[in-house]
Amino acid sequence: MGRTMASKKRKASAAVAREEEASTSGGSKSPEELQKESNKGAARGKRVKAAKPKPEPEYFPEKRNMEDLWQAVFPVGTEWDNMDKISEINWSFSNLENAVEEGGELHGKTVYIFGSTEVQMLAVNGEEKVVLIPVVVAVVSPIPPSDKIGVKSVQMENEEIIPMKTMKMAWVPYIPLEDRQSQVDRLKTQIFTIGCTQRR
Repeated sequence: MGRTMASKKRKASAAVAREEEASTSGGSKSPEELQKESNKGAARGKRVKAAKPKPEPEYFPEKRNMEDLWQAVFPVGTEWDNMDKISEINWSFSNLENAVEEGGELHGKTVYIFGSTEVQMLAVNGEEKVVLIPVVVAVVSPIPPSDKIGVKSVQMENEEIIPMKTMKMAWVPYIPLEDRQSQVDRLKTQIFTIGCTQRR
């Protein structure tokens, strides 16, 4: 019985010695491994999120006051199927805008504007293409031009003169961009375009 007691004491003291050694030396782990473990713990506590790049603000060029004047004009004689082809090219009618703006030769005059299209074969982006070129005509007159329109096609032998109302067309006052928030009846516009309310 004395031997077993002594053997138990030796085992207990050996276990205590091993625990002390493990706590002072860090067990079987090297100092580098202990450093990595402490870094992992710190990394788990704080997550670093990648900063999202802020999108650059998109700037659009400021619209000119009468930039859409030519587009307000209905292209008389153009087939409905071809209407979208007119806007395939970004046409500029700055000469018309300048003429009706302050300081232009048509400014302050009563102007009636109508339009049509001409078909031309042009090279667009390196390929031959049928292009509808818008044509705009400005008429200075104290009274509106005729409210009748001539209709002629290849299938017709003679030209037919019909009232614009029949074709749902009329002279419409043009409102410049800067005045579009105002009440239309208070504006004294002197520019009229030929408009059409006919649906496709």
